[in-house]
Amino acid sequence: MKFDNIILGDGCKFSSNSLVTQLNNNVVIVGGSGSGKSMSYSEPRFLELMYSNLIAKLSKRKLIDKYTPLFHLRGYDVEVLDLVAPEKSTISFDPLYYVKSEEDVTHLAQTLVNLDPKKEYQTKADPYWDEASVNLICSVIYLTLAIDNEPTLSKVIKYIKDLKITENGQSISTNLDYMFEGIEQVNPNHTALSYWRSFSQLPPKTARCVYGSLIVAFNSVFSSELMGMMEKEKKLDFERFAQKKTVIFVLTSAVSPALHSFANMFFACAIKELFEIGEQQENGMLPMPTHILCDDFAVGGTIKDFQDHISIFREKGISVSILLQSESQLVSIYGENSATTIINNCDTYVYMGGMDLKTCEHISKRVNLPLEDVLYMPIGQIIVFRRGERPIITKRYDILNNTLYKKITESCEKENKKSIKSQSSKAKHKNLKIEKIDTCKDENNEIEGDLQALLEAKFDELFGDAS
Repeated sequence: MKFDNIILGDGCKFSSNSLVTQLNNNVVIVGGSGSGKSMSYSEPRFLELMYSNLIAKLSKRKLIDKYTPLFHLRGYDVEVLDLVAPEKSTISFDPLYYVKSEEDVTHLAQTLVNLDPKKEYQTKADPYWDEASVNLICSVIYLTLAIDNEPTLSKVIKYIKDLKITENGQSISTNLDYMFEGIEQVNPNHTALSYWRSFSQLPPKTARCVYGSLIVAFNSVFSSELMGMMEKEKKLDFERFAQKKTVIFVLTSAVSPALHSFANMFFACAIKELFEIGEQQENGMLPMPTHILCDDFAVGGTIKDFQDHISIFREKGISVSILLQSESQLVSIYGENSATTIINNCDTYVYMGGMDLKTCEHISKRVNLPLEDVLYMPIGQIIVFRRGERPIITKRYDILNNTLYKKITESCEKENKKSIKSQSSKAKHKNLKIEKIDTCKDENNEIEGDLQALLEAKFDELFGDAS
């Protein structure tokens, strides 16, 4: 079995074969904005991808357009979950589609409760409010599963958004009561009923507060476009993903934490699904190694149970790259204990500079250098830590000198110019363009010629042997 290489910096290229290195392939990359995390780590990771699957969260569409042709050339299927413009997604993701057990329902409800990107991490927060919210969501999920032939999360959210609470003395009544009463007549022991009673027996003021907090989170995350995407037929098949060379891009926005919240929900589901698939294999590992690359990892809240799951990534054939602006950023979202657990489960740490004092203090101790040497580290210099090895002080990887990168960038720029020219031409000669397309079709209304063969030949000409 062949393995991808991992480029960490100038002169720092390592195998991802854990049997040889005796290390896990989890990498934490810390660097302030503009320190080169994308160009010096993420893009080299794309260039080296040949033998494993990839799920990458990005905030730049141009990187997807840039590297998709290369991945196709290497035999990968490429899917895009576009959270910025959901209608452009090639696949849909509906968390309810992957629910198989009561435990899954609870897991999904807990994830939804923590969606609010403005919800700060509080180690001493009263769990009562979250538990009440989980009860409401669980009851509506079970209701939807019971009465709808094609249940989706968007329908669950619609039920909750449309919920009307009326005060009846010390209790409440709602516009969903009759539905639960109907379920009770058919099956008095239905799971939905116990959750619904737990919520409906709350004092009116408490019930409204619980409902209000959920609506704030839902309105900030679930746009009509996103809910429409969840309704699409082509669902992401993790079983197929685990068996076939595949790249999944999750596109978010750098200025919308709410989209990162939904992306984190996706990753929580993906990790859970991949764990279960790995456990079904004879060796307990995924058929193909899978790497998860998370740009802006500590934005939009937490990935549920991530601090627990990362410790067993290696035995399932999973690894992760965590891109951060500072360690403090991670602590602010996950809390100090969980943040420490996450970093300690990464056998590789790349520090690319920054102004966060606490991060600099930690790096100073790790590398045994004066604090001021770390604080005033020259731009472009990095420090690479690998478990069991002395720190390496070097320069960040100069991707501009990579031959394949040059060819891909040149090709991408040419395609962009053609696209701009084509759009301009369409605007001026719309009718003529339609005429030309029609002349390319045979009597059966099919386009002549093997367009795929032409495209592959073109990329062979541009890239040569990609391996």
